Amino acid sequence: MTITEMKERLGEIIIERSFKYSDNPPFTLASGKKSNYYFNCKPTTLDPEGMNLIGTLLFNMLKNSEITAAGGLTLGADPIANALSVISYQKGKPIKSFIVRKDVKDHGTKSSIEGNVRPGEKVVIIDDVITTGGSTIIAIEQAHEAGLIVDRVITLIDREEGGRENILKHIDHVESVFTRTEIMALRAKLNKGGNI
Repeated sequence: MTITEMKERLGEIIIERSFKYSDNPPFTLASGKKSNYYFNCKPTTLDPEGMNLIGTLLFNMLKNSEITAAGGLTLGADPIANALSVISYQKGKPIKSFIVRKDVKDHGTKSSIEGNVRPGEKVVIIDDVITTGGSTIIAIEQAHEAGLIVDRVITLIDREEGGRENILKHIDHVESVFTRTEIMALRAKLNKGGNI
């Protein structure tokens, strides 16, 4: 399977399992805004085939970088970072995964970052969906506070609602596996073919 074929297959899984559309009532997003469509990526990012595809696509995006670890705000980033970590190990260039806590523990190390990462490591911040970019920016700030060098951000889906631009105020390099435009185009193509 080529990278292009893998991306198309992942798009099909996202549309089948993670994309919801409703005119009435609209969905309320984490940002508080209303929308006719919603991405719940967990049924895709926690699926064996989905994880394999995501891990391979992200590894392909990062294989020539100096990144040693990937993570983001729990829970959206966790399965994506873990999928990348497993695939990267299998490909012979391990990229560790880490978790950015939403709430810092009040006991033990009181760390906001969980995982085998140390200050000075070059990392990628992962997210499943960006709308305003708020959760991604929290993860960037927590990673910086832990002494990590955030090289870039990769998100599974960019809703194209200003989040990328907000994140670019904090970091120079933001990539997405899919944009909302790409997902909608694939959905229209699949609908035309009677596949969904």
